[in-house]
Amino acid sequence: MRDFTTEMLYLLLSALKSAGYSFMTVAGYLHKPCVPAVILRHDVDAMPANSRICAEMENRLGITGTYYFRTVAGAWDEEVIREIHNLGHETGYHYEDLAAAKGDYEKAIISFGENLAKLRLLVPVETICMHGSPLSKYDNRLMWERYSYRDLGITGEPYLDIDFQSVHYLTDTGRRWNGEKFSLRDRVSSARAANGKVNRTGLAQGEEEHYSFRSTPEIIRAAESGNLPPVIMITIHPQRWESRYLPWIRELIWQNIKNVVKRFLTTS
Repeated sequence: MRDFTTEMLYLLLSALKSAGYSFMTVAGYLHKPCVPAVILRHDVDAMPANSRICAEMENRLGITGTYYFRTVAGAWDEEVIREIHNLGHETGYHYEDLAAAKGDYEKAIISFGENLAKLRLLVPVETICMHGSPLSKYDNRLMWERYSYRDLGITGEPYLDIDFQSVHYLTDTGRRWNGEKFSLRDRVSSARAANGKVNRTGLAQGEEEHYSFRSTPEIIRAAESGNLPPVIMITIHPQRWESRYLPWIRELIWQNIKNVVKRFLTTS
């Protein structure tokens, strides 16, 4: 079976559910963490119709997650946003205001407030999550060194409010599960392991390698054998999960091109 199809995503989520994991939204975990748990996060960068498919599938499985929406053309669909909220999922703002403002902090916080208000006209918003903006030199999270999102009624930001010493992070960035070399900013805070070496989850070096996966079937097998960490955040980009063959091929080719560009940017 091809990887990165909706059928494969269904198998992954089903395997995690069968393994005894509770599925949580980001806000739910921040309010009341539990073990074992999967914090299920979706970054809606493009193709919101794919997000609807994921949300409906998860609803059929009886699980919920968080969907972070950009407010740019190609990602913003008010009908889809409302539908996903009505299915019981958390909805949040996938912000990129500092990059869009080219580093102008005052302009960025005004834009952030306007976009947050725009989304809140449709659905409740309790948490936010930065968009990586790989072609920009500005990290959107730097806004919060000057401002506080809590002043705007925001409970948390996963990169800043989740302790990744105790939560393992898996993301499909780069259309693979071990694509750190293709990621500029979709990385979690580093922590110092017991052996003095630094890795991105707080796990010891051998454990970090043990939980490194190239493909979705590898994660499924690990779940079935009980060989996964007790708490995991899984970040899914729904536009990458496509069952139709031609769109699947198009996404594969386009992501490989982007990986080359990102690899250049991370090493330059």
